[in-house]
Amino acid sequence: MRINTNADSNRSLLLFSCIFLLQACQGNLLSAGVSSELSTSIEEENTVRLAAEYGAQIRTIQSNGIKLRIAEAGEGPLVILVHGWPESWFSWRYQIQALAQAGYHAVAPDMRGYGGSTIPDAIEDYNILELAADVAGIVDALNEESATLVGHDWGAPIVWQTALLYPDIIDAVVGMSVPYRGRSQSRPSRELRQAPEDDFFYTAYFQEPGVAESEFDAAPRSFIARLFTSRSPGTPTLPPRVTDPRASAGGWLARLGEPERLPDWLSESELDYYANEFSRAGFSGGINYYRNSARNWDLTSSLAGARIQQPALFIWLFDDNRFFGSANMEPLAQQAWVHLLARQVAIPVETFSNHFSRK
Repeated sequence: MRINTNADSNRSLLLFSCIFLLQACQGNLLSAGVSSELSTSIEEENTVRLAAEYGAQIRTIQSNGIKLRIAEAGEGPLVILVHGWPESWFSWRYQIQALAQAGYHAVAPDMRGYGGSTIPDAIEDYNILELAADVAGIVDALNEESATLVGHDWGAPIVWQTALLYPDIIDAVVGMSVPYRGRSQSRPSRELRQAPEDDFFYTAYFQEPGVAESEFDAAPRSFIARLFTSRSPGTPTLPPRVTDPRASAGGWLARLGEPERLPDWLSESELDYYANEFSRAGFSGGINYYRNSARNWDLTSSLAGARIQQPALFIWLFDDNRFFGSANMEPLAQQAWVHLLARQVAIPVETFSNHFSRK
C-alpha cells in the first residue's frame, strides 16, 4: 500500500477545498433522413466542441477491457471525477476546468453504459467489481501511478469501493450525496416487481428489465428536465399528472411535474446535450447499476468490516433526506467506516442553489 506523506495529505486537503469552493456539490438527429452513423459523428464533434469550451479534450481509452470516453484537462496529480445517474462527463464540466487551473490533471469519464463509452448488454456486467476496475484502469491507461477520486450519486459508492479494492493506487477519495456505511450485514433483496398497492419507489421500479428504460427512452429530454428540476428546490413546476402514490398508478415520468422553466444552473443547450446523449445511448446501462445490489453483496465478502484508509471527504446537503432524514453527521462519523475523515461538509440546500445560479 502506498503511504501518504504529509505533502500528499496536504495536497489532498487542498484538492478537497478546491472542489468544495469551486462549485463542487455540482433534438434528436436520427430524423429527416440522417443516418445513424452520420448522427453519431455529428454528436461526437459536438462533444469535442463542447468540451473545448471548458478547456477540456475528448478521447477514448481502454480500461478493464472496455472503451471509456473521457474528458480531460490540465497537468499534475490525477483526479478522476465519477458521475452518477442519469449524467455523463458533462456533469463535471466546471470542475474539470477549475481543477486544471489549480494544477491537476482532471479526468471525467463517461462510465460504462453511458454516452460514448462501451454499453454492455448483460445486467451482471454492471456489478461493482467491474465498475471499480473501470475506474482503477484509468490510472494505468493514463500511465499514472495513482489518483484522487471524486464521485457523486452512483459515483460515490463506486469511488468508495475503488478506494477499498485498489488502495495502492488511490491517494484520497471524495464522496458526494452517498456516504460509505460499510458492507451491510444482510444480503439485500428486491422483488422484480413492486406489489401494486405499495408506494411507488424508483429503485424498485427499476428492477424489472426493460420497463423503466422503455419509459425514459421514449422521452429522454422531458424525463431529464423533470428529474433535474425535481431535485432543484425553488424551480416552479406544473402539477404532476399522477398523484396516486401506489405503484399500480403508473411509471415515474407522470409523477414528476413538468418544469415551468429550467433551474438557473441548467440552460436549454445543456439540457439538449444530456438529452441527445441518452437518445443515442439509452437509459438501460445506467439503470442496470441498480439491478446488481444482491450480486454486489455476493462479490464483496472480502470487504466485510473494511474501512476507508485514505484521507476522505464526504459532502452532503442539509435538506437531502434520501439517506439521512433529519439526522446530523455525528452518528455516521461515529461508525468509523472512514478511517481518516479529513472533513465533513454539510451544505444548506439554499447555498447549493445559489452557488449554481446563473443570475
